[in-house]
Amino acid sequence: MPLTPISYPTLGSVGETGSWRTFRPVIDYSKCTKCTLCWVYCPDAAITRREDDSPEIDYDYCKGCGICANECPVKAITMQREEE
Repeated sequence: MPLTPISYPTLGSVGETGSWRTFRPVIDYSKCTKCTLCWVYCPDAAITRREDDSPEIDYDYCKGCGICANECPVKAITMQREEE
């Protein structure tokens, strides 16, 4: 059975993130093991997988909840304050 996201960002009731997000996840690719847990747990399906399975965050749909950073077993994702 192929893995698919739980939801699709453009079909959500909220859709694109406005200017209200205060933190954004940032991936340190030198630490990332491509385990895809961030992709699995993202409630907004804002994380996609590249061909090599490395994650990529779509900031148009990321709400900044921090679940991906919390679930990352090697702490390759950190939450950084949005620039004003």
